[in-house]
Amino acid sequence: MSVRHLVLVLGDQLSHDNPALAGFDPAVDRILMVEAPAEAGHVWSHKARIALFLSAMRHFAAELEARGWPVDYLRLGEHTHASLVEAWRAAVVRHDPAGLVVCEPGEWRLEQALHALGSEQGLPVALRPDTHFLASRGAFQRWAGDRETLLMEHFYRAMRKHHRVLMDGKEPAGGTWNFDKDNRQAFGRGGPGALPAAPRFTPDAITLDVLATVRKHFPDHPGSLDSFAWPVTRADALQALAAFVRERLPGFGTHQDAMWTDTPFLWHSLLAPALNLKLLDPREVIRAAEEAWRAGHAPLPAVEGFIRQILGWREFIRGVYWRDQPAMGEANHFGHTRPLPAWFWTGETRMNCQRQVIRQTLDHGYAHHIQRLMVTGNFALLAGLSPQAVADWFLAVYVDAVEWVELPNVAGMALYANGGRFTSKPYVASGAYIKRMSNYCSGCSYSPDVKTGPRACPVSTLYWDFLDRHAHMLAANPRCTLMLKPLERMSEIERAAMRSHAAALADGLDKL
Repeated sequence: MSVRHLVLVLGDQLSHDNPALAGFDPAVDRILMVEAPAEAGHVWSHKARIALFLSAMRHFAAELEARGWPVDYLRLGEHTHASLVEAWRAAVVRHDPAGLVVCEPGEWRLEQALHALGSEQGLPVALRPDTHFLASRGAFQRWAGDRETLLMEHFYRAMRKHHRVLMDGKEPAGGTWNFDKDNRQAFGRGGPGALPAAPRFTPDAITLDVLATVRKHFPDHPGSLDSFAWPVTRADALQALAAFVRERLPGFGTHQDAMWTDTPFLWHSLLAPALNLKLLDPREVIRAAEEAWRAGHAPLPAVEGFIRQILGWREFIRGVYWRDQPAMGEANHFGHTRPLPAWFWTGETRMNCQRQVIRQTLDHGYAHHIQRLMVTGNFALLAGLSPQAVADWFLAVYVDAVEWVELPNVAGMALYANGGRFTSKPYVASGAYIKRMSNYCSGCSYSPDVKTGPRACPVSTLYWDFLDRHAHMLAANPRCTLMLKPLERMSEIERAAMRSHAAALADGLDKL
């Protein structure tokens, strides 16, 4: 039977405000949702990431069906289509639609596939702008103009003014735009102390069935499902938001960059998975945080720091993703080509910082922004790992990973692979930074204070080697001047020993 619109709902578009659903007429239109094996194998996805997407998709499909809307929902093991494109093509043949309707996807690869399918089938593809975001692609392009370098802080201030967030008239609340300097403290020797419990959502029948499906179809994929308790419905996500604002937002700011052994969640919001699946709208998240400050429930530095992540960084990073594709995915400023060490998939390394973060990632599909940027990302850059391999790993192992947010953060922020398109310097640090911001070094086989020899921290040795190899480039950047001073004070004998040890480390990354 022919239909008017075949509406494609992708796995990260699970909102009833999805613009693809606007004007839907159940008498003449039909929805298609697909669990495609290739989407779990495009990168070697963490079991929890697969389970989160599938459970949220099945819950959302059930909500649509409860409205009486016709939904073709293709489950794993119940159809023969390996990829989304195969399933879409078969549905076009089956339903003979007058056109396809879909919200802008979160991945350049899928957008290209949609255009190609439309051309192949002679069908119009209505690609509707994604109204989930506060800045459309076009709005970001107008802001960016012909700038060669894009700075998030400038964009963030424009967004604050335009959307009247944390503003007192024309001035920023508290008299300053950015409280970042107040939000970088480490813990004392006693650690974080008592922490509010992270919300957990007990798997219901749908989720339990999904967990069984993932174990059956993806037994060799990395990660564990044992602690799976993420929100998978809008109702769950709203509870998670309320719990964060009530219990963890007041303590979020001061130690948002700190890390501690076997303490994965701290005061972090854990809302990125729900936001990126679109179970939450960023406007309601921002509003809830600002109202908490205005009611005296949470301090301004904590609220500003959190809102900057949502209104500033999240929106900015999406803008640069679409502006710079496909070049961003191919960028390799330093020409790094080393493969990932095997322990990236197991956590079996003597470097305690890497072991802690990777094991936590495998257990939960989660690590907070500093763990990603300054532990695994920092090591990947210093060790010369392939940006494409690293980006694939980040996309695979985190439950909140969608390419529009993951790729710019990895290729641009963590790895400087795009040569500083929107970062003012490479974000590199020695083991001393990790020692200052965590207790990871106290349980390590290596010492961050030793530059060469068997006790030398690989992060530190590779850091000094990185500075040595790129000293000319870094010296031209005023923000890197202080970073180079200790290197300049090293004797040539010390630098030669450091280079030799770094080369040995790089040749034996699997053994670290």
